[in-house]
Amino acid sequence: MEVLNEKAAMLSNYEVYQLLQETENQNKGDKSKKSKKRQKHLVNLSTICYEARKHLEKTPCKNQSPEIIEEFLKAVQPFNLTRAEKLQLLNLRPTTPVEIQLIIEDSEERLKTDQEIEELLNVIATKLPDIHEETVSEEKQENEEEMSS
Repeated sequence: MEVLNEKAAMLSNYEVYQLLQETENQNKGDKSKKSKKRQKHLVNLSTICYEARKHLEKTPCKNQSPEIIEEFLKAVQPFNLTRAEKLQLLNLRPTTPVEIQLIIEDSEERLKTDQEIEELLNVIATKLPDIHEETVSEEKQENEEEMSS
């Protein structure tokens, strides 16, 4: 694999999700007359944005915010992780030691004890919201509303 642009930034799923939402909103608001070719490209772009956004809504990024991400990055500083490893932890939100070993290069040498791995998993669990947390609370709220009516 060849690196084409060394200065290209790595984006988290949260950043991509936000960008896709902004792009969709801009395209919805722009109803000006355009050539048929341009309109077709916008329809294709809208479809791609929609499908990508729907996929990302099934990942942990849906419940993240800039504040949550900042807190998480501060909390993992003591583990001396690379930028790419932090990004993968943020995007994937691992829950088992095996997932940590797959994400962190040379994890056996860098995280020497099981306790360190458990500490990292604890940081992830406490700082990054679970994808199911919002869904469960929404379902509880809906059930309570149904019972009260």
